Amino acid sequence: MKEKPIQKTRRVLLLILFTFFIFFPFYWTFLMSIKNPIDVTNYPPKFIFQPTAENYLWTLGLVKQQEVTAGIRGQPLPPEFVRAFVNSLMICGGTIAVSLSAGVFAAYALSRFSFPGKENIAFTFLSFRFAPPLVIIIPLYFVYQRLKLYDTFAGLILGYQLITLPLTIWLLRIAFEEIPKEIDEAATIDGCAWWQKFLRIDLPLSRSGLVSVIVLSFIFSWNEFTFPLIVGGRITKPVPISMLDFVTYSQVLWGPMAAAILLGIVPNVLSVTFILHFLVKGLTFGAVKE
Repeated sequence: MKEKPIQKTRRVLLLILFTFFIFFPFYWTFLMSIKNPIDVTNYPPKFIFQPTAENYLWTLGLVKQQEVTAGIRGQPLPPEFVRAFVNSLMICGGTIAVSLSAGVFAAYALSRFSFPGKENIAFTFLSFRFAPPLVIIIPLYFVYQRLKLYDTFAGLILGYQLITLPLTIWLLRIAFEEIPKEIDEAATIDGCAWWQKFLRIDLPLSRSGLVSVIVLSFIFSWNEFTFPLIVGGRITKPVPISMLDFVTYSQVLWGPMAAAILLGIVPNVLSVTFILHFLVKGLTFGAVKE
């Protein structure tokens, strides 16, 4: 049936309203990031003002204290945002490497081999994602103190496995199951061992799932707040925790905080934008069965 004009208009208006609702916080954050401290706190809000890049320069440590406005000059030191950015890259890279190293073999075993309790083991891996981090973070803190893992990159990388490893195993298991078993059977007839089939056939064919796992693991690790807040410290401070540096005893540095927020979401946006095709394909594995 042909859509009526009034229905089409209503649908377009709803889409515009939804788009505005989604993107307005980003627009407002961007406006705050290019305002002077006086303009940020002005009421009613100003939409016409003299923009400045001072908040970005100060957040990145590219401008000296005496060169900025009084709203920022009163603070002792600029935030350690650049160091936190590097820390996040190191933590996310290590987390993804460990998750893939362990998860790809576990997923392959759960998808290609038959053994007692296979489904129970798979569900156990998935159950690690059921409980919120607050349930285990306090016991984990005392364990880390005893094992000298507090405020270490190794400790955070191991802790992040509770977030990324179940996701890695389940997505890759579905990706491997999408590969026809007839291909493996033909390779077996040709004399290929299981590791040859894994490296030469199944792993290349599951590249969409691998890319999806890498992107999602990166996003979840980059945005994690609870684990680094409790079991991390100044040495391993990532980007989400560095946002607390903009809240001081005397004021909240809204402009620099907005600049840090926009800089902090750049890796997420870039990772999703460049590999959106693989991400969508990987997330839809198993959605349609013939």
